[in-house]
Amino acid sequence: MTDWTLDREAQLAYSYDRFAQAKIFVFRKWCEQAAERHVLPPADLSGSCKYGSLFMNQVFGGSICGHYQHQYNIIGGRIVDLSHDAIDVGSIKNPYLHEPDFFAIPEKQASLNNCLPRVKHWVAQFLKEIESAEDK
Repeated sequence: MTDWTLDREAQLAYSYDRFAQAKIFVFRKWCEQAAERHVLPPADLSGSCKYGSLFMNQVFGGSICGHYQHQYNIIGGRIVDLSHDAIDVGSIKNPYLHEPDFFAIPEKQASLNNCLPRVKHWVAQFLKEIESAEDK
């Protein structure tokens, strides 16, 4: 069992600029995933918190926190949420509630593990894009 609530080491240092780059990147990937599923393109990152928090955790380290309605990251002691301005997050009464036992539920573990291969592919692409941009 992976304990997603424990701090993970970063592959890339977190900054506000990199947060913005990550948000644009994940939204692009979220739109591509919608196209693969033959559904309408999303207006925002609603419904993406599992992918977004895994992505941020793999790239910028920290931990994943949350509850049955939403998950987000803690990086460097602060809440970091790619979907903070998504419609679905705005409708949650307490989006930053943390229930650590939620992440120990076998179905939740399986769900996160099923998303991980796609997320790792996204991470590799993102790191390559960042490296290319910084080389210029």
